[in-house]
Amino acid sequence: MAYNHYCHHLSQKLSFSAFHPNGNSSFTLPPRIPSSCPYRRFAVSVSSGGGEAAGVRFTWDDVSRVSNSPGYHSSDLQCFFDKVNLCNQNSESQNEFTPFVVENAIVGYVHNRFADKLRKFENVFVFPNGSSYGSCFECHVTLNPMLQTPEDRTAAVDVVVKSLGEELIPGIRNELFPVTPSFDTPAFFSLERAAAPYFGIKAYGVHMNGYVEKSGQKFLWVGKRSDNKATYPGMLDHLVAGGLPHGISCGENLVKECKEEAGIPRSLSIQATPVGAVSYSDIDGYRFKRDVLFCYDLKLPESFIPSNEDGEVESVRLVSISDVANIIMRTSYFKANCNLVIIDFLIRHGYIKPEELGYLKLLQSLRSGDCS
Repeated sequence: MAYNHYCHHLSQKLSFSAFHPNGNSSFTLPPRIPSSCPYRRFAVSVSSGGGEAAGVRFTWDDVSRVSNSPGYHSSDLQCFFDKVNLCNQNSESQNEFTPFVVENAIVGYVHNRFADKLRKFENVFVFPNGSSYGSCFECHVTLNPMLQTPEDRTAAVDVVVKSLGEELIPGIRNELFPVTPSFDTPAFFSLERAAAPYFGIKAYGVHMNGYVEKSGQKFLWVGKRSDNKATYPGMLDHLVAGGLPHGISCGENLVKECKEEAGIPRSLSIQATPVGAVSYSDIDGYRFKRDVLFCYDLKLPESFIPSNEDGEVESVRLVSISDVANIIMRTSYFKANCNLVIIDFLIRHGYIKPEELGYLKLLQSLRSGDCS
């Protein structure tokens, strides 16, 4: 009904791959920890980086038992590659997607079967025959030319998303992400966050490594997500992380998330240092996640104790960096994309060294997606 009402009113670079330390970038690993990994016996399988439901229940006692095991050595980098590949799966399915084009720029990719569901909304979406966006595409999806302003496009597509309902696009958040071909270009319109992977748009976020130094040793604050979270319930997470909504800068968004998720006052959070970005591309059914995460480090005082204010975190623990590395290698306790940000931290802080086999491949793999 909402869509019909709206219609009445209206009438008045696709490429990614998995990595292996001894091979080329076309090598694809299975989504499970292989027998070659020395810590396979500790591994617990969960869904891929594209999935959002946790497949394991664990306690902090379980985490402690893993973290207290001996540390990693140079032959263990394979386990880190496995975690990277969990966020970069099913590249062979990319031919099932159609470019989503706005103002002659590709802003996303829509699964062919999901595109079929959009065809009935002809006052919002059109499907020109033929495509100049790659020889493998027979057509592309674009917006009705009557939708000329960002505001009109946002309103029209939002009506479609809500008309499709929770059964097709679960977890509606009423939070808007910018739709843009790259981070530095203006948004053509804004899209409901939950719908972002269904339209295959670039999605951006901020992740912060909140760490402490004690007696010459580094420790990372680790959060355990609430079991009531709609996405990745009960999994380990960064102290502070969040998607980047439309209309807010990375820095201001980080300050906001610091306050909400960890009770970090602005006087501390503005000291967070931007240290780069990681990216990944993951296909899971109709969903095509093309995410870029801006990474930050914040050295916190020993006396600071995080306090969650939005109810999304069950509890936090201070864990030594070497133990965090063990947890990543031996389990699937961490939310999948957090692994990439922490591996980046391990490289930058010298826990993973150039002498280790596959060092440069691992460094490269952390930006497997379109980092633009």
